[in-house]
Amino acid sequence: MKALPASEALRRHYRDWYAGGSEWHRICAADKADNVIALCGELGCRDVLEIGAGEGSVLARLSEQGFGESLYALEISPGGSAAIQRRGIPRLVECRLYDGGALPHPDGRFDLAILSHVLEHVEDPRQLLREASRVARHVFVEVPAEDTLRLPADFVFDALGHINTWSPRTFRRLVQSCGLRVLGQITTCPGVEGYVFQRGVAGRLVHLVKRLLLALSPAVATRVFTYHTALVCTVLRERETA
Repeated sequence: MKALPASEALRRHYRDWYAGGSEWHRICAADKADNVIALCGELGCRDVLEIGAGEGSVLARLSEQGFGESLYALEISPGGSAAIQRRGIPRLVECRLYDGGALPHPDGRFDLAILSHVLEHVEDPRQLLREASRVARHVFVEVPAEDTLRLPADFVFDALGHINTWSPRTFRRLVQSCGLRVLGQITTCPGVEGYVFQRGVAGRLVHLVKRLLLALSPAVATRVFTYHTALVCTVLRERETA
């Protein structure tokens, strides 16, 4: 079945989402890129594609850290795509605007496809996971694990644009349901800089409590607070699915 493009409403929502860039994106990029390197650093990835690359903060950080030899970007937002190209990222080979459907690359083109804080925004996450695994040998995915006890009963479309929610366990099952084998998973508390940026001095206390609880009891922590959960996976071989 041909992958369908994102709806016009969704594309309109993100059209100018990243146009200006922000200090918040820079702060978040450090944690996201560090998680990519932690899970994928030993895979020997040369050609790396980021799908939903925003305004390029993660790719810029990966380039600074020497991860990958050739970096490629796909973005649904014209403003985001323009911002990426203005950055002049040293290892960036190409940045393309696409419609959120089928990826414009041939099978097996990349060593790694990155979906960092993208799937919570898309209308058909399984479709995008299958497309990512079609064009790359390995797929890195990270989402905020927002399915906690504090999640409201009813959905409301908010400014963040998150339309899907998972826990670390249900997200792992989602990935596996797409014919992918999980090679590694980590659940992390983002760095303190982001908490201070949002909440000032009080952010340090929130960060400390979340980190301590995650260290003491991950199962309890992820039911109470939102953390980031990330996986690296590869396509199941035929004999593994038989």
